[in-house]
Amino acid sequence: MTQTTEPVDAPDRHTSTRSPRRPRIHRAWFVAAVTFVTIIGAAAFRSLPGLLIDPLHTEFGWSRGTIGLAVSVNLALYGLTAPFAAALMDRFGIRRVVAVALLVISVGSVLTVWMTAPWQLMLYWGLLVGLGSGSMALAFAATVTNRWFTERRGLVTGILTAASASGQLIFLPVLSWIVEHHHWRPAAVTVALAALAVVPFVWLLLRDHPADVGLRPYGAEEFVPKPPPVTGAARRALKVLFSAARTGPFWLLAGTFAICGASTNGLIQTHFVPAAHDHGMPITAAASLLAVIGVFDVVGTIASGWFTDRFEPRRLLAVYYALRGISLLFLPLLLAPSVHPPMLFFIVFYGLDWVATVPPTIALCREHYGDDSAIVFGWVLASHQVGAAVVAFLGGMARDVFGTYDVIWYASGALCAAAALMALIIRRRPAETVLIKG
Repeated sequence: MTQTTEPVDAPDRHTSTRSPRRPRIHRAWFVAAVTFVTIIGAAAFRSLPGLLIDPLHTEFGWSRGTIGLAVSVNLALYGLTAPFAAALMDRFGIRRVVAVALLVISVGSVLTVWMTAPWQLMLYWGLLVGLGSGSMALAFAATVTNRWFTERRGLVTGILTAASASGQLIFLPVLSWIVEHHHWRPAAVTVALAALAVVPFVWLLLRDHPADVGLRPYGAEEFVPKPPPVTGAARRALKVLFSAARTGPFWLLAGTFAICGASTNGLIQTHFVPAAHDHGMPITAAASLLAVIGVFDVVGTIASGWFTDRFEPRRLLAVYYALRGISLLFLPLLLAPSVHPPMLFFIVFYGLDWVATVPPTIALCREHYGDDSAIVFGWVLASHQVGAAVVAFLGGMARDVFGTYDVIWYASGALCAAAALMALIIRRRPAETVLIKG
């Protein structure tokens, strides 16, 4: 074996027996960076629903339950679209699917500027933005991680998951200021422009597979050929669902993740701002607290990815859910007209736990379902968003009926305790076996 007859940087030599000089920084990290920026740009639409409840209620007289229903449609579609989007990425490529999704988000967001009836809110924000955002869900991050990395998967998963929180950190204060000073329509246009701005980055810089640029996945010992396009995306997504549904771990992961969605996106992200406003806190102050959650979410999620590479994912999940449930039980006592130290402690504590559940959940999907883990995680994510949708709707209804959100805080805390117990009973699968092969 010689290295004198071919240049060390020849990208088309796909042999695992030679050891060419590797680039100083593997291309996988650049792909991860583009994915991170893409998810940040797309996070603008996730920052807006909680800021719209009071303005829409004031302008149109729509009940909070009606507005919460539109948000719940968005959240449900965000989850239900994810497994099909993961299969579509296998068929058409990551770049095409994500670019189209961003365009759909932009169109749906800008159309809300002209809405005058609740059904339009459900169509534009619920259906269009929900479908687009579902294609930009965490299954996107899981697909990129599975294709480009064999080492540091937990860490990369944590970083990409944290991108959504980073977007929240960037956009929440800006959007809340726009809503308070210029009304909600300019905020909707800002979301549309943010989604559009990311499309060129995706199209020009994102690549579907390491083989596209003649590289091995990061940490791989051998070159991995790019698999051929997988036809029948919908059929494959459903086939994987039916196979996974015959296993106990799937239902436990889906159940715990449904509670995760209920206690984060459906509860805090949708109802924290109006709940704090009920207690006299200005909208900008409440939105800034959510942004601070985003700061610590980044830290917590990246740390969770690091922990997932080193510790038992089931135990991590149990700890995360137990701590989240305890914090939610104290929240009704902390809401006040102004920000005070105990509230800041809650924000920091809750922020560290916000989506720390994602890296160990993806790791468990990968452990049990192998090559189909991204699609399985898409279905698990669907349960996350269904849980979020249910609480987004019930939270608005509870506020209309009881005049307070307290009952929903306590119920969510109890659900988190149940999720901790469910995580502990997920059985460990031997590393040499894989349950599903799509």
